[in-house]
Amino acid sequence: MHVQEWLETVPAVSIYALVGVVIGLESLGIPLPGEIVLVSAALLSSQHGELNPVVLGICATAGAIIGDSIGYAIGRKGGRPLLAWLERKFPKHFSAANVGSAEQSFQKWGMWAVFFGRFVALLRIFAGPLAGVLRMPYWKFLIANVLGGIIWAGGTTAVIYYIGVVAEDWLKRFSYFGLAIAVLIGVGSMLLVKRRAKKAAAARSSEETGSGAPSAADPVSVPAAD
Repeated sequence: MHVQEWLETVPAVSIYALVGVVIGLESLGIPLPGEIVLVSAALLSSQHGELNPVVLGICATAGAIIGDSIGYAIGRKGGRPLLAWLERKFPKHFSAANVGSAEQSFQKWGMWAVFFGRFVALLRIFAGPLAGVLRMPYWKFLIANVLGGIIWAGGTTAVIYYIGVVAEDWLKRFSYFGLAIAVLIGVGSMLLVKRRAKKAAAARSSEETGSGAPSAADPVSVPAAD
């Protein structure tokens, strides 16, 4: 059963709670499909009046902010051993390579890594705990966390909701199958843009790493013989 089909079978209050909890746990550092659940619930709210998109956006935002804050506190207390434990528990997400890449982003961008990390699935999981491990000042983390949570959670809810409303009105004669295609195209476009941005960031990171390494063409000094 698809996520959206399952969401249609549960009460609105349960959906609000589910979205808040899943996004909160994902922001805390547990790999969960928070974005998929949020998009599915926002789309569902555009088709069913009993699900209020404003309440949904508030719950998603609260989950994002609270989850990130808890993750920050855990990371600050657990330190580096926490990252080692997470690597053992979730080797796919918290591998040394992923942690190193995220740490480079934090060292380069500071609090903006927390803000923009909200829009990237992998960094969304890392942001809270890693900011705590790296001892980022909490006031900086909180500002980026709140702004990122509001714009990501609230913005995603609003965009997907209005896409669903407009597409449904325009594609009524083509049934819900046409609506599903339109939404998939919209979500696919969003994911494609994010994927290209992630590749560009990785390319820049590799260029910076490569520029720091000695070139094969550089002369190597050899000490003179006595």
